Amino acid sequence: MNRRDFLKATGAFGLFVTFPLSGAVQEHAERPGYPKDFNAYFRIGPDGRVGCFVGKVEMGQGAMTALAMLAAEELDVPLERVDMLMGDTDLCPWDQGTWGSLSVWQFGPVLRGAAAEARAVLLQLAAERLGVPVERLQVQAGIVSVSGAPARRVGYGELVQGKRIEKHLADVKVKPVAQFTQVGKDAPRKDGRAKVTGTAKFAADILPPGTLQACLLRPPAHGARLLSVDTSEAEKLPGVRIIREGDLLAVLHVRPDGAREALGRVKAKYQPSPSTLDDQTIFEHLLKAAPPARELVARGSLLAGEALAVQRLDATYLNGYVAHAPMEPHTAVAQWDKGRMTVWASTQAPFLLKGQLVQALGLKPREVRVITPYLGGGFGGKGGCPPALEAARLARLAGVPVQVTWSRREEFFLDSFRPAAVVKVRAGLDKGGRIAFWEHHVVAAGDQEAQSVYDLPHQRIQSSGGWMGGNPPGLHPFAIGAWRAPAANTNVHASESHMDALAALAKVDPLEFRLKHLKNPRMVGVLKAAAKAFGWTPKAGPSGRGFGVACADHRDTLVAAMAEVAVDKKTGEVQVKRVVVAQDMGVVVHPDGARQQVEGCVTMGLGYALTEEVRFKNGQVLDENFDTYRIPRFAQVPLIQTILIDNPGLPAQGGGEPAIVVMGALIANAIHDAVGIRLLQLPMTPERVKQALKV
Repeated sequence: MNRRDFLKATGAFGLFVTFPLSGAVQEHAERPGYPKDFNAYFRIGPDGRVGCFVGKVEMGQGAMTALAMLAAEELDVPLERVDMLMGDTDLCPWDQGTWGSLSVWQFGPVLRGAAAEARAVLLQLAAERLGVPVERLQVQAGIVSVSGAPARRVGYGELVQGKRIEKHLADVKVKPVAQFTQVGKDAPRKDGRAKVTGTAKFAADILPPGTLQACLLRPPAHGARLLSVDTSEAEKLPGVRIIREGDLLAVLHVRPDGAREALGRVKAKYQPSPSTLDDQTIFEHLLKAAPPARELVARGSLLAGEALAVQRLDATYLNGYVAHAPMEPHTAVAQWDKGRMTVWASTQAPFLLKGQLVQALGLKPREVRVITPYLGGGFGGKGGCPPALEAARLARLAGVPVQVTWSRREEFFLDSFRPAAVVKVRAGLDKGGRIAFWEHHVVAAGDQEAQSVYDLPHQRIQSSGGWMGGNPPGLHPFAIGAWRAPAANTNVHASESHMDALAALAKVDPLEFRLKHLKNPRMVGVLKAAAKAFGWTPKAGPSGRGFGVACADHRDTLVAAMAEVAVDKKTGEVQVKRVVVAQDMGVVVHPDGARQQVEGCVTMGLGYALTEEVRFKNGQVLDENFDTYRIPRFAQVPLIQTILIDNPGLPAQGGGEPAIVVMGALIANAIHDAVGIRLLQLPMTPERVKQALKV
């Protein structure tokens, strides 16, 4: 394969790559850490265009644009001249995965450092070419010129001359924030045109010649065991191939509908699932089956705090299972060719998936390549990609490329849900109306944001189980996993709801009550910024206005939100009219992208707050599509206002998750202020609202 065809095949065509790609494959594919060589991240073409190679993926969150801006800023080239290639395990440096708002917060400094060193080396090369000291040089738009003699100049492309740069420098400083010319300004999204015009490629769009579509036999319930299967009727259909290997049974056809029709003719008998749990009994089960509690925080003395308390408040907060429900279902295409497996997959972690494929197929790392095209939403649910393993097995057995695309029913049935959880909070107020003690025990969700953001002298925080581990067999009736800001949604819902209830108990305005217990000036700042934009006037709740407030510290991004809601007492429907979010995330790389992330958090947060809950019984998932599993509709999206706090002294933090963590408590607090009911279980469906109003 010549270089031009190789670029076309890899999806890298259009990046005028001047360094040998084969070298990049050998050097970076297996390294379990970020390379220190800046050549791993950048290729400079003869026209000065910069190819930026990163292991992160673009799934709608804007990483393609934000990372390109960081590279352009440090290299001093225009953003439009930076071409991104992402998520290819052959061409891109190793990366653990795209999750946790880590693209800018964690990987951003790595990319900036590599770009800064590359620029410094290019300046030295230019100094040698132009015969002047580096100190006399300046860079603009990738052109190095001599100060005072602009005609003496040389471009990055001319300096590189299609060769790998072997020179390196140590201890190169990145640009100070004060010198930024691109970071912090709005810019068109790198993926915008392709997605608007329909030219963007997702995994389902990748169809190598001869690709067959596969549909796999699935059990009717989690825990059900296959007893017998009859494929004779399916085999009568023209063009159908049946493949069975161990637990894998698939029907293949050139058309998706042909494969679906054939699967419908497969007759299978199952032993029923042994699970007797459902969405009503799950919480009692979690409390009984959870592992022993781990202590996260122990400060002061609960006994001393309880002795000071003159008013006490205990509550138990419940969260049901929540699906990821991405618009793009899990999809993978596998091609087995000349002893090498290439997989195009909708995954947030191509390098992790590569390792799984190597192990499952018994191949060597150099024999497996994973490419992640655009991703149609992940939210933590595509950290793995089971269809990729299925497609790879089938492709090797069938001898042709195979595509596996989950149906919407499969997407719900096979999802790794946000875990159902129970949070018990106990607290008390002293004579002065301050919190005397605080105890928070979370079961099954996880630790993140279990710790309070408030100044509480006597407190204990405990956790039992969680999405990352510590779950004994049988605790959950199906798979659980990360869901946008894992554990934080559950913990903040409980803690911020309880703070609001304590404010009402003290007959104090909920904003004033929070400020009274805060020492962190950044948190005070975001609360006051949100209040100013919202037009908050102090009043103890419930005031009848339908105003709510909540705040959180999510991985050092501080967020405060206020909302106005209206509650229909007859129907139980909650209308969220407006939401104001103030967010302090340090240096804001791409303001428009950050606002989009906040708006996405608010919209998605409305779902888990008001409507989203997985119903199940005896291992069977009862919600199979969006007709019963209700995500927010356009008509339900409120007016959203975002305030990004200027904080250039703090490095850029994550922005893809913080605003979602407050949404459950925010809406619950606003409902309480509107009609005086305190809802302790999410989602706050019309039925639960009406039931609470009757009590």
